Amino acid sequence: MLPQIFWEIDHNILLALQAARIPLLDAVLSFITSLGDKGFIWIVLTVLLLCRKDTRKVGILCALALLGSLLVNNIILKNLVSRMRPFDRYDDLIPLVARPVDFSFPSGHTGSSFAAAGVMYAKLPRRFGVLAIVFAALIAFSRLYVGVHYPSDVLAGLATGLMIAVFVCLAEQKLYRHKRET
Repeated sequence: MLPQIFWEIDHNILLALQAARIPLLDAVLSFITSLGDKGFIWIVLTVLLLCRKDTRKVGILCALALLGSLLVNNIILKNLVSRMRPFDRYDDLIPLVARPVDFSFPSGHTGSSFAAAGVMYAKLPRRFGVLAIVFAALIAFSRLYVGVHYPSDVLAGLATGLMIAVFVCLAEQKLYRHKRET
């Protein structure tokens, strides 16, 4: 269990974000967070990558990273840690979107976003990779802004997502090197 000071820091950051809400940002960030639902935008981008012969390998790596994020974040860690959502723990936090019913830690939206974006950053031309990372960061921030995750959930999702992306890219390099040597 986290020490009380971490709960207080997480809570205070969420309260500050809630106090800073404005209607335009509410609409924009609610929409951005919805693009990450079930990894939707990343699945669409992965399918598009798979459709082109010159980006098919990147599409396969993105698909593997998304599956890895699903397994690590949503199936293993969420159920192992069983952290309740911020709006369930604190009555003064009001989410802007439908209340998720699964556990909070780590952020699955953030994990899948950085898993796919990390692969894209490593394997696509820089301009596309940077755009993917920026969009992943927007989805991560949106999870805080709409009030469904603690900052530590988002940081953990970012870390696991990037670790999965690195693992997938290194595994691909090792496999490619092994095939070349045989």
